[in-house]
Amino acid sequence: MSLMMQKLIYLLFLMTCCQGFGQNPRLKTTEINAQTLEDKIYAGFDGLGNNYFIKNNVFSKQNENQTWEYKNVALGKISSVDFINPLKILLFYEDFNTVILLDNQLNEIQKINLFEIDNTIFASKIGLASQNQFWIYNALTQQIMLFDYLKNTSKTVGNPIAENIKYTQTDFNHFYWIDEINNWYAIDLFGKVTLLANIPPFEKIQIVDQEKLLFSRDNTLYCLNNQSKTIFEIEIVEKSFRNFYYKDQILAIFTNQQIKNFKIKLP
Repeated sequence: MSLMMQKLIYLLFLMTCCQGFGQNPRLKTTEINAQTLEDKIYAGFDGLGNNYFIKNNVFSKQNENQTWEYKNVALGKISSVDFINPLKILLFYEDFNTVILLDNQLNEIQKINLFEIDNTIFASKIGLASQNQFWIYNALTQQIMLFDYLKNTSKTVGNPIAENIKYTQTDFNHFYWIDEINNWYAIDLFGKVTLLANIPPFEKIQIVDQEKLLFSRDNTLYCLNNQSKTIFEIEIVEKSFRNFYYKDQILAIFTNQQIKNFKIKLP
């Protein structure tokens, strides 16, 4: 498909979505609880009841009974965190091209300086994959890679990405990205690339799976069902919010002051 045809499809989809904003079918939510945020960046929660935060480049994990912390002053700013496996948590420090793996009590179990292993890897995006691997987007080659952190070996999957990337997300089996014209792609462990959809403009976004994603625009939260090509407006009482996080039918909305958790069933 040519770039011009992709842009035309995107424009038609965008026009349809924009016409529908304000008259979308609505998804109801039920508030579960709320907690004070205390001037921290909320990263999200896992399926074991733990919340994750970043404050002054200190990464913390907290539940009702205990708090754990990890900090590494020498590596500076935490660029991203990945806790889809709560027993093996990944921290990425882009300035030093370094990945830290932590156990479930935030003890450091492995430090990987990618420059020391392969000086052609300039990672800008990192995420956990399956089979003792993590995903890498190599900014030098504009390619996606898989890195085996037990063997310290890497391999490239797929061809270089032509468009600039504005958002990425990973799960154990896929690396997702959204490019500058809002094309949403997925690549699997074997290098198969799938164009999933052209999506509307967004401010914040979270990919749920290949069929659903959540996005915010103008302080309104939406759910896109990619299978039915339907956009739902999610009912929340907050007039403004900083971000959101979804997992296992729980939606967390966080403002400057607090986190509110809602029960929601996505279509």
